[in-house]
Amino acid sequence: MASDLGFVEFVVEQIENAGEITYKKMFGEYALYSDGKIMALVCDDQLFIKPTKAGRAYIANLVESPPYPGAKPYFLIEDQLENKDWISNLIRITVEELPKPKPKSKKKKTRRESK
Repeated sequence: MASDLGFVEFVVEQIENAGEITYKKMFGEYALYSDGKIMALVCDDQLFIKPTKAGRAYIANLVESPPYPGAKPYFLIEDQLENKDWISNLIRITVEELPKPKPKSKKKKTRRESK
């Protein structure tokens, strides 16, 4: 089941104080970014945060679940989604621990394109 754009926009509003928040639709679901770092997924209208040590220490009642079949477990956020301060702080500490995104490599021209 694909996630509803309205739910994604609600989540983005909740975490708007956690950096520059953007989202991208991927296969009917959504990837969420903070300052260019992918930090969460919205799948089946549920919020999944990338696992980090700081996030694990911050979340009191931790629930882990894969966002889609075959995926590694993420932190599933259910109870605190409407708590703007709590969820924004979780996003900030998560993003702080995540590595910077790798720069995109330039596409190499094929022989056909270079002629």
